[in-house]
Amino acid sequence: MKKTLILTALAAATVAPAFAQSSVTVYGRLNVTVESSKIGADTDKGVFNNSSRIGFKGVEDLGGGLKAGFLIEHGFNPATGTANGTFWGRESNVWLAGSFGKLRLGNMGPTMAYFTTADYISNHNHDTGISSDAFYLYPGRGSNMIAYTSPALGGLTIDAQVAEKRIGDLGRTVVLTGNYEGGPLHLGASYEKDGDHRELGVRGAYDIGAVTVGAYYIRNNDIAGVAGADRTSWRLSGMYTMGATELHLNYGKAGEIGGVANTDATQVTLGVNYNLSKRTKVYGFYTKVNNETAAAYVSGAAGADVSSLALGVRHNF
Repeated sequence: MKKTLILTALAAATVAPAFAQSSVTVYGRLNVTVESSKIGADTDKGVFNNSSRIGFKGVEDLGGGLKAGFLIEHGFNPATGTANGTFWGRESNVWLAGSFGKLRLGNMGPTMAYFTTADYISNHNHDTGISSDAFYLYPGRGSNMIAYTSPALGGLTIDAQVAEKRIGDLGRTVVLTGNYEGGPLHLGASYEKDGDHRELGVRGAYDIGAVTVGAYYIRNNDIAGVAGADRTSWRLSGMYTMGATELHLNYGKAGEIGGVANTDATQVTLGVNYNLSKRTKVYGFYTKVNNETAAAYVSGAAGADVSSLALGVRHNF
C-alpha cells in the first residue's frame, strides 16, 4: 500500500508541471462610436460598432523549446448585442512554434499582405469602422490556410501563406511578405495572388521623436480575376504624440481601374485620441471619401461621397 502511494505521488509530481506550463487567456476589444454619417444624400446617426471582438488563446510548453497553442476570435456588435454571422469567423487556428519559427493551420482572417501594408500605418482607429482604409481590396482568403512565420533574422521576419483551392473556392491564395524592424525604421513588402488577381505592396514607417510618419504603395492587377482591371493605390499617414494625446492625419488615393475614366477616389481622415490608460481611450475623427462619378467606394453608389464625424470609446481587456 505504501509503495502504491509513493508511486501515485511521484506520478502527480511529474504531471503537475505539465499542467502549470499550459495557459488560456480571454481577451477582447469593445470599440464603439457615436456618429453622424452622410452617404450620398442620406444621413445616418447613431451608435456604431468598430470591429469589437472577443477571443481565447492558449499556449502549452512542450519542452525542448517547442510550444503548441491555439487562437479563436469572434466578432460582435456591442451597439445591438448581436453576433457576427460566422462564429469564430475572425480567426481560428492551431499552431506549433520553436527555433524553426511558427506554423499555423486554420483560419487567419485577413492575410499577412493586409497586415504588412494597410493595417500597419492605420493608427488612428486601428483600421476599423467607417474611417478605415476605404481602398484596400482584401484579395485572397485566410480560411483553410497553412501559414509559416520565420524567426527574426537581424530584424527581418518572413511570412508565407497558402490556401489551396477547395470545392466552392474561387482560387488558390498564395502570400509572401517580409517585415523589417530596425529601431525607428519599419519596412515591409508583400506579394499576394488569388486566382488571377495579383497584388504587390511596399510599406515604410519612421519614428522621429514624437512624430511617426508612414506610407504604402500597392499595385493590383486583374482585380477579381478580370483581365486588365489594374489599379494603383497609395496612402500617407502621420501621428504626433503629446503625453496621452495623439493627433492623426492620413490621406489615401485610389487610381483609375483599368484606365477607365472617373473610377478614382480619395480619402482624408483627421483624428485625435486621448489615452486614459494602457487599455482605454476616448477619441474622435472626421473622415471623407470623395468618389469620382464612376467610383463607389464605401457608398456602393457611383459618384456618391461618404463622410462621418464621430466620438468613440475603445477598451481592451
